[in-house]
Amino acid sequence: MGELHVNIISTLDGVIQANGGPTPQDAGFAYGGWERPYWDDEANHRLELDAQASDALLLGRVTYDIFRDYWPGQTDPIGQAFDRIPKYVASRGTPDLTWRASTQLRDVEPEVRELRTRHEQIHTWGSADLLRTLFRADLVDQLNLWVCPVVIGTGKRLFPEGSAPTRFEQLRPPRAYATGILELRLRRLDGPPEAGGAPDPA
Repeated sequence: MGELHVNIISTLDGVIQANGGPTPQDAGFAYGGWERPYWDDEANHRLELDAQASDALLLGRVTYDIFRDYWPGQTDPIGQAFDRIPKYVASRGTPDLTWRASTQLRDVEPEVRELRTRHEQIHTWGSADLLRTLFRADLVDQLNLWVCPVVIGTGKRLFPEGSAPTRFEQLRPPRAYATGILELRLRRLDGPPEAGGAPDPA
């Protein structure tokens, strides 16, 4: 059985909206592109390795449109990897599947379960709504989280109210980069978080 890895860039307060820059869907959002000051060559190389390790992409409709407008034809390692591997688009609408090797998924849970039997390592990026579905269905194996040292106070969050209670364990110690960005590699654990119970009486 293959694995599903979630790749997310987040603020300290958990915002993931418009991290790379504003899009038409982010009208009125004042902080598009908030991640940009925090990347350097070392951190970018880590992203390149993740892209090269995946053998399929799973994207929500909006993220797919953003990626489709930028990555096809890019000659850097990420662009080459994304162009080469199959792309799966979770959408009940009519996405423009003009990026090579793109396929629409209409019923995410059963179709992603089937994809995990055919792919060794599926990576997904962005899309708060898709992530919420994947976590609720226990389809996520690993969370690769990049935390930027900035608080925005508004915007779509990685784990909004109503997210599935989930436990994780560290795969390795957190890694800090010179620009202040922090990389976390977390493995999803089975079962909900454990309550601590009442404190012992003094």
